[in-house]
Amino acid sequence: RRKRHERTRGSFVRSRVIVAEQFARQTSNAELTLRYESIEGRSVLTQRRHHGPLVVQKPFYPEGDAVCHSVILHPPGGIVAGDQLAMNITVESNGHALITTPGATKWYRSEGPLAEQHIVLSVASGAALEWLPQEAIVFNSANARQTVSVELSDDARYIGWDILALGRTASRESFVQGRYEQSWRVTKNGVPLWLERGKIEGGSATLDSTAGLAGYPVVATLIALGNASNAALVAACRAIAVSADARVAITALPQLLIARYLGHRAEDAKNFMQSIWRELRPHYIGRAAQTPRIWST
Repeated sequence: RRKRHERTRGSFVRSRVIVAEQFARQTSNAELTLRYESIEGRSVLTQRRHHGPLVVQKPFYPEGDAVCHSVILHPPGGIVAGDQLAMNITVESNGHALITTPGATKWYRSEGPLAEQHIVLSVASGAALEWLPQEAIVFNSANARQTVSVELSDDARYIGWDILALGRTASRESFVQGRYEQSWRVTKNGVPLWLERGKIEGGSATLDSTAGLAGYPVVATLIALGNASNAALVAACRAIAVSADARVAITALPQLLIARYLGHRAEDAKNFMQSIWRELRPHYIGRAAQTPRIWST
């Protein structure tokens, strides 16, 4: 009976491994197109088209008709090797959308194929977009690429952030193998305002170099564009408290403000980004901060 049990148990374990490997090899192409318009003072999601496992929840209005809050869902819960995801989001004149996600984006490990996500955000004159996804976690041995293109017109307003954790920091996992590439492109009427491109190799010197990430596995960036910043606003942002083991920087450029964060915990990075957003929103968006309820669940 013992030998039979061992053979049965061995078959069960092998079956689980085979199923796990087959699941890991499953890839998906997914695309989500959203369009927001202002209709009689109400920001409305007038176009919602999706292909594959990338969808948006029903819009809601915790701030009244002027601002449409949306939550983008990726039901698989993570991006695996070979996945190709694309999002195209447009806010038409005088519309206002705040978009977030219900939880962290997970870039799973890969044995070769590249996983990609491409995001295009277009904001028309007089419109506002707040792009506030929760953090992205790059698992050790992931092979991933993300591009974000923000296209603004005239007096469009925008606040957006990116929060990245290299390795599952809560589980003490380090990013010792793999690759993560990311690029940002922010333009106004076709003129580049901010261009940034980076490639992080797992286990490379960039992770610990003082000219790189200086040993910090969590990095976050926030970009705000709209009204010109002022000294008082910059000072208020720089006064926001952070943990002693984190580094932050606030930079005011002629047409945009940039906040940077380096730290050890994604939760601390989120708290800092949210504090910066609350400080900046009245100035750039013209409204007091209304925290999305999904952040508290």
